[in-house]
Amino acid sequence: MFQITIEKDKVNKMPVANFDRAIYLIDSMAGINAAVAALRRAPLVGFDTETRPSFKKGEFHKTALVQLATESECFLFRTNKIGLPNRLRDFLEDDHCLKVGLSIHDDFRTLSRIEPVTPGGFVELQTLAAEHQIAEMSLQKIYAILFGKKISKSQRLTNWEAPELTASQQRYAALDAWACIDIYKKLTSGEFIAEQSPYYHEVIEEKQD
Repeated sequence: MFQITIEKDKVNKMPVANFDRAIYLIDSMAGINAAVAALRRAPLVGFDTETRPSFKKGEFHKTALVQLATESECFLFRTNKIGLPNRLRDFLEDDHCLKVGLSIHDDFRTLSRIEPVTPGGFVELQTLAAEHQIAEMSLQKIYAILFGKKISKSQRLTNWEAPELTASQQRYAALDAWACIDIYKKLTSGEFIAEQSPYYHEVIEEKQD
């Protein structure tokens, strides 16, 4: 069996990916309508969420941030402040709006702690990657395989419920959502050929006694 995998040390040696497009922070109801209208005009939207990390056993937090990116911009919805507004929930459930994300089930399970919401119009990138013989499951490794760049995870365990998000947090969050668009386009363009990847190799399955 052949598949594509990449070692962590190879990812760490790659140049760091950056997000250099517009970022809009939505932390009040005032910006909801315009933001969702812009997302509905986009042919493809990348999705991700952030949740305040838990460091105690049995401690859980609600989703603090929903990131939705187009090719030219990213909207960061601070759900810890605004909840899940009807227009945003309707967009997330709309089957006619194409959205892409990774580990979508986990994101929506946490998002539903705010209020019930069912994903509509989503493509799961882990499934799409597997169809192209990519065995990795993380956004960082899939992106590294396809583009030779590292998505830094230095901000992942920061406080997403802080009164103000830092510029580094905002860029990190935006990049995660925008990278989903890049991955989807690469894998659906017909340009990616698994056998030509430098990380394509044979996996020897151990025989069971």
